[in-house]
Amino acid sequence: MQIKEYINYIVGVRRYSPRTRELYEEILTEFQNNGEQLTPTGIRNYEIYLLDEKKENARTVGLHLSVLSGYCKYLIKKGELSSNPVRLVKRPKEQKRLPEFYREDAMKNYFEASSYYADSEALDFLMSLPPSDKTAKDLYERRLRRLIISMLFSTGIRRSELISLNMSSLDRGRQSLSVRGKGDKMREIPIVGTLYAEILLYLKAAGYMLKAGSGSDAPLLRTPKGLRLYPVYVDRAVKEELADAEGFTGRKSPHVLRHTIASELLDKGTDLNSIKELLGHSSLAATQVYTHNTIERLKKVYDNAHPRANKNGGKNGDQD
Repeated sequence: MQIKEYINYIVGVRRYSPRTRELYEEILTEFQNNGEQLTPTGIRNYEIYLLDEKKENARTVGLHLSVLSGYCKYLIKKGELSSNPVRLVKRPKEQKRLPEFYREDAMKNYFEASSYYADSEALDFLMSLPPSDKTAKDLYERRLRRLIISMLFSTGIRRSELISLNMSSLDRGRQSLSVRGKGDKMREIPIVGTLYAEILLYLKAAGYMLKAGSGSDAPLLRTPKGLRLYPVYVDRAVKEELADAEGFTGRKSPHVLRHTIASELLDKGTDLNSIKELLGHSSLAATQVYTHNTIERLKKVYDNAHPRANKNGGKNGDQD
């Protein structure tokens, strides 16, 4: 198996992320170490090994098979494999998981409760203090954390996309963000007025506290130490900001904020293609999963409000 050559290809040509590269290398190495061949029988044996011996779930097994399938397609292009054996192996059925999301009123309450850390009054107070002052540092970090929530929710961008934003990503004339997504694809996301104003106030705070540079390649958002954001910092910011906020249950993560704005836009009548473009999905199928959330919520409304809903144990609400 030419694992190294393939890994170099997906990084150098396909522009896969470091995390994806690591994942692909782990899976391909595990398959190789398992001693199976790239044949339908070998793939099936590997699938059984993952399910029965490693007790992996269907989603994880599907991921392994997808990685192997991509590798086989690469070998076919090189003329070293005549067909893709993965296509002849039936994948285990995955249990459908609906995207998690936060309630609209919970998001509204959060933004109202944290509004002070995003307004000009708090900025004036911060800039009246020396940058080394503890209160000034606290105010800067609260402003940054609130902006992280605002940007993830308002734009629907991924955590990795947020981290990679530079000063040049912000188009002040068009009030939009240029975002580099999966597969190195660029997309433009409009910024609502409230978020745009919040970004501008944050940049003033960063300039004062960090003497942050404004070059085109400079990070748009910076940690209190002046560094570019990194995954652990963003995850921690989301958890800490939502931990004490009212109405937030379950997992608190950047990706749930992404799901939330997609679900809200769909509920308010936004067409799927527009949501697809906003989120940077490569196909409409990836966006359609949000319609399931809408249907589930509609069922609950029907159960609670429909005159013929089964509320008292009778068939269709009828009395015998």
